[in-house]
Amino acid sequence: MSDSRHTRRRVLGAGGALTGLVTLSGCGLFDDDPEPVKEPDALQPVLAEALALASAYDRVILTDQSLSARLTPLSQAHRAHAAELAKVIGTTLPSGAAAPSGAAARAGAVAGLRAAELAAQKTAAAACKAAPAARAALTGSIAAARATHAEALR
Repeated sequence: MSDSRHTRRRVLGAGGALTGLVTLSGCGLFDDDPEPVKEPDALQPVLAEALALASAYDRVILTDQSLSARLTPLSQAHRAHAAELAKVIGTTLPSGAAAPSGAAARAGAVAGLRAAELAAQKTAAAACKAAPAARAALTGSIAAARATHAEALR
């Protein structure tokens, strides 16, 4: 004999299953939409330049130790800027330094550092102008430091 009656237990079970399915579909389990791509942080170029400048100073120092006393504080300043920028951005700095290159040993290495400082100063100044107030002080300070470094390299 077949039982075609709707018992209370069957109705409640079916209702519970339907409620669970609706809940799961509402939480995004069945959504096919991909997560939106996160925009890179606006300070990322300033961070990349800080790391590149520190590495450039290190390469020049390795090729000409007589410049160490003059250039080491500038390299350290860029590393400090990079550390602070990484903290603000919420990223980690790459471990290990870039491999030194003999290209920086050519005549005019200090002039090349000065040109790099001036270009990086413009990037930091533009980031300062576009930054919200919470970041403007940091980027403005970095822009000023880069301008000072360029003058120190005259």
